[in-house]
Amino acid sequence: MRIVICDDERMVRTALRVILEAEGDLEVVGEAATGAQAVPLVRSLAPDVVLMDVRMPEIDGIRATEQILATMAEPPRIVVVTTFENDAYVYGALRAGAAGFLLKRADPDELIGAVRLVARGDSLLYPAAVRSLAAAHTAAAPDAPWVARLTDREAGVLRLMASGLSNHEMSERLGVGPQTVKTHVASVLAKTGARDRTQAVIAAYEGGFMKKS
Repeated sequence: MRIVICDDERMVRTALRVILEAEGDLEVVGEAATGAQAVPLVRSLAPDVVLMDVRMPEIDGIRATEQILATMAEPPRIVVVTTFENDAYVYGALRAGAAGFLLKRADPDELIGAVRLVARGDSLLYPAAVRSLAAAHTAAAPDAPWVARLTDREAGVLRLMASGLSNHEMSERLGVGPQTVKTHVASVLAKTGARDRTQAVIAAYEGGFMKKS
């Protein structure tokens, strides 16, 4: 699995590289110190996962995430890294298409687990934090038209997605096969107009769906 690290602190980049490359299946193929460096580097290396510091000089992690996702046919999974859990920058990055976020104080096992989780297509969400971050955007939000178009099963799947459950966990909770879960998730993404699970959860809050849950 190929990884690019984007952080303006050399010591942070070095620490992340050491942790990741201690795993035989993980390889750090590039590093960037600014968002302006990150965008062309990621385009040229086409890694599987990017660890993106949310606050960087020149171009911050939000704009870098937007530019990467908008200009690559098969973009990597992007995890934004932050010092503070309740960070408006994090919410902006999630809305831009980041697969999730990770706190800089996370321990090595959490870091490695996060990289592997997003690489296989799941989202790295902390339900309480996302709910808190979304609060300012949902207080007066009208219900989106797609809310009424969800089937009961799709609505249940979206609630479980917002709870942070992976496809495997949803499969066990619902008592259905993994492929059935993937089908329901795909339908939810299509109806919400979301690129991935993270954006679907953001849409659930901003579209008024979570007020009904």
